[in-house]
Amino acid sequence: MKEQLGQVFRFALVGAVNTGTFFGIYLLLHPWMPYFLAYTLAFLLAMVGSFFMNTYFTYRTRPTWKKFLLFPLTNVTNYVIQSAGLYALVAWAGMDTRIAPLVAAVAAIPFTFLLSRKILVPGGSAAAGQREPAGSCPGPR
Repeated sequence: MKEQLGQVFRFALVGAVNTGTFFGIYLLLHPWMPYFLAYTLAFLLAMVGSFFMNTYFTYRTRPTWKKFLLFPLTNVTNYVIQSAGLYALVAWAGMDTRIAPLVAAVAAIPFTFLLSRKILVPGGSAAAGQREPAGSCPGPR
């Protein structure tokens, strides 16, 4: 249980760092290209960064090509849950449209955490420091 709480804390920390990374990359690229291209490149680069931060820091496991290719599912899941939550909070609960996105984002965290853990942790185990055999992905070791 203690390790899972540590993973949740590290996951939230990675999310905060990743959000800042995304926004910083976006601001750096924006003057040099159309805003949507800057947004898309920043999103993709931040997702790669998120993969490695979650692999090494949050779940303390090794990256693999399989994990790398499955990891975008966490972003799709996050988007779907946030979008549905946003709609429900505004349309059905009458929540202010300036606050509802934040509430929907917080509500999506457990789903995104569980899916990313299922993808990145071998066998779905929460064991600290568990490592699987190499079949590694590019990037730092």
